[in-house]
Amino acid sequence: MASNGTPKPPLTTIPPANAPRVWFLTNGASPIAISLARKVLEHGDCVVAGVSPLEFEKNEDRSLEFREFLEEVKRLERWREKLRVVGLDGRRIAQCQAAIAEAVQAFGRIDVLLGCSSEAVIGTIEELSQTPHTHSLARSQLETTFHSATNIITTVLPHMRSRHNGHIIMLTGITGHLGTPGLDLYCAAQWALEGYCDSLAYEIAPFNIKMTIVQPNLEVGVLGNRIVAAPAMAEYSPEVNPAPLARELLGGLLDRLAGSGGPATASLGDDTVKDEDDDAAMAEAAGSPATSPASASPALSAAPHNPLLSDLLASAAPPPSTRTSPSRQSSPRS
Repeated sequence: MASNGTPKPPLTTIPPANAPRVWFLTNGASPIAISLARKVLEHGDCVVAGVSPLEFEKNEDRSLEFREFLEEVKRLERWREKLRVVGLDGRRIAQCQAAIAEAVQAFGRIDVLLGCSSEAVIGTIEELSQTPHTHSLARSQLETTFHSATNIITTVLPHMRSRHNGHIIMLTGITGHLGTPGLDLYCAAQWALEGYCDSLAYEIAPFNIKMTIVQPNLEVGVLGNRIVAAPAMAEYSPEVNPAPLARELLGGLLDRLAGSGGPATASLGDDTVKDEDDDAAMAEAAGSPATSPASASPALSAAPHNPLLSDLLASAAPPPSTRTSPSRQSSPRS
C-alpha cells in the first residue's frame, strides 16, 4: 500500500510508455532473458536478442529453452514482427557494433539495454593460479562478466546520447559488493562492473540516459549461466579447511534441486543451467519511455557470418534488489 492509501501495482506490471519500447538483451538465450522477452513481447514492446552461435555448437541442451521460445514466437503472429535475433559475442567489440547497428536498422532505436551475459568460474585464488589452463579460466571470467558488458555499453551510448533518451540495466548480484569464498574472480568482475556503472551514471545523466543495477538471487546470476570449476586443491577441501567455499554451497544447492524434482542440473565441473528467472525487477526498472514508433523490419534474422545461427532461426521463423541513482530517476511518461 502506498503512503496515500492507494494500492501499489504488482511488480510484474511493465510501466506504460508513449510508444513501444525496443529492448536489447545481451544474452537472449539465458533463462531470465527468455522469461523477460515473453513479458516484453506480450506487453507490445520489441526485443532484440543477442545470441552466441558457439552456445549452440558446444551445448545443445543449453539452447533447448531458446529453441522452444522461438517455436512459441513462430506460433504467435503478434510476437513475430517484434523479435529480432542477432549474433553476438560481447567480448568482441566488432560484433557489438554489428549487433547494435542491426538492431537500430530493424526497429529504428534502442530504448533499453539489458546486460545479462555472465559466467561463474568456481575456485579459490590459489586454485585459479596453478596452471595456464586456470589462468585462462580467470581471464575468461573477466572477459565475459566485465569486458563484454562494457563493450556493449560503450557501443550503444552514442546512439542513446544522440536521441537524448535511454535506459541501461545491468544484472549483477550481491556478489557485486560482498566477497564470497570460492567465487573470488566472479566477485571481482562484478565489483568492477558495479564501479564502472556507478561512475558512468553521473556522466550520462545529463543526456537523459538512466543507469540501473539489478542484483537478483544467486540462482539467477550463477545457476542461470555457464559454470566452470577449477581443479580443487587438497588444502581447500572441507576436511581440512573450514571456510564455506562456494563449491560446497552450490553443490549442496544443486543436490537439493535434483532431489526436489527441479530442472536438470550438472556437476560444478560442467556447464550448468537452472531455469530460474527474476524478471520483475527489470520490467519495473525499465521505465525509460520511447519517443516515436519505428516500423519493424523482418522479425527473425541472423548476422550473415553466423550460418549455424541462421539455420536455427530458419527452423523457427514464419525478488531482487535494484539500484538507480536519484539523479537518474524520472517518472514514465504516459
